[in-house]
Amino acid sequence: MNRHVEEPGPNELRDPLIRQELKRAGIWIGLVVGVILIWVLAQPLLLIIGGIVFAAMLDGGVRLLGRVLPIARGWRLLIVSLTVVAFLSWVVVFAGTQLVWQAEAMRLIVEEQVVTIAQWAQGQGLTSKSFSMAEITKEIAGSLGKLTSAVSSALGAITSIAMILVIGVFLAIEPRSYERGLAWMLPIESREHFYRTMNAIGHALRRLLAGRLIGMTVEGFATWMLLSLGGVPMAALLGLLTGLLAFLPNIGAIISGSLMVLVGFSAGTEAGLWAITVYLVVHLIDGWIIVPTIAKRSVDLAPALVLAAQLLFGALFGVVGLALADPMVAMIKIALEKGSEESAERAEAALH
Repeated sequence: MNRHVEEPGPNELRDPLIRQELKRAGIWIGLVVGVILIWVLAQPLLLIIGGIVFAAMLDGGVRLLGRVLPIARGWRLLIVSLTVVAFLSWVVVFAGTQLVWQAEAMRLIVEEQVVTIAQWAQGQGLTSKSFSMAEITKEIAGSLGKLTSAVSSALGAITSIAMILVIGVFLAIEPRSYERGLAWMLPIESREHFYRTMNAIGHALRRLLAGRLIGMTVEGFATWMLLSLGGVPMAALLGLLTGLLAFLPNIGAIISGSLMVLVGFSAGTEAGLWAITVYLVVHLIDGWIIVPTIAKRSVDLAPALVLAAQLLFGALFGVVGLALADPMVAMIKIALEKGSEESAERAEAALH
C-alpha cells in the first residue's frame, strides 16, 4: 500500500522557500530599523564621529612627535593636547581682545553690501521687489533648511564641541582597546579584515586631516598678510575666518571669499580688486599645490563628491554634518574599497 509522502506546509520553517523568504524579510526589516535608528540618533552619532576625527588628529600629532621625542605615548599625547588647548585659548583671547570690534564692523559692512547688491539686482530687473537685510537673511535661512540646526544656540555648540573633545581624548589615549572591543563583537573570521580596514581608515584620516591643518594655516596666514599689504580692512579677522573655514573644502572657500570681497569693496574699488586677487592666489596655491600633494598620500576624493556630501549632510544633520562630511566620505570610501578587496580575495581563494 503506497503511502502519501507529506511535505512541509507553508507555516513550517523547514520549508527552504519559507526560510529564504524570512531571511530576505529580515534583511529588509533590519535595513529599515537601521535607517530609523540612524535618523533618530543622528546627533549623538555625529558627535561620536567627530570624536573619532579629533582622535585621529591627536594620534597623528602623537606619532609625529614620536619621531623627534622618543618618550612614552601618554606624555606625547599630553604635550599635543596642551598644545591644542593653548592654541584654542590664544584664538579666544586674540579674538576677544582684538577682533570683537572688527566682527561687529564686518557684520554691518556685509549687511550694507548685501542690501546694495540686492538693490542693484532690482534696478537691473533681475528681481521684482526690494529686499531688506532681514528678508535676505530669512531667505538664506529658508533655503539652507537645517544647515544651522545643529548649533541653534551657543550653549548647544559649546556642549557639542566639549563632547567631541572629550570623546577624542579618550579614544586617543588607548585606541587599540576600543578597536579590540569592537572586533570582539564580530565573528572570528571577520576580525582580521576589520583590523585591516580600521588601520587603513586611521592612516587615511591622519593624512587627510594633516592636509587640512596645513591648508588652514597657509590660507589663514597668507590671507592675513596679503590683505594687510593691500590695505583691506579687518585683515586679521578675515585671515582667521579664512583659516577656520578652510576645514570645509569648497563651501568654506566660497563663504570666506564672499566675505573677503564684500569687505574689500567697502573700502574702495582698488581694495576690492586686491581682495579678489588675494582670494584667487591663496586658493589656487591651496588647490593646485597643497591639496593635490596631500591627496596623493591620503584618500583620493573627487571634489564634486565632497561638495555633494557636504550639501547632503549639511541639509540632514546641520553644521556638524557639514564639517564632518569630508572625513565621513573618506571613511565610507575606504570601507567599501576594503570590502571589495576582501570579496575579491575570497572569490580567488574559492577558485583555487
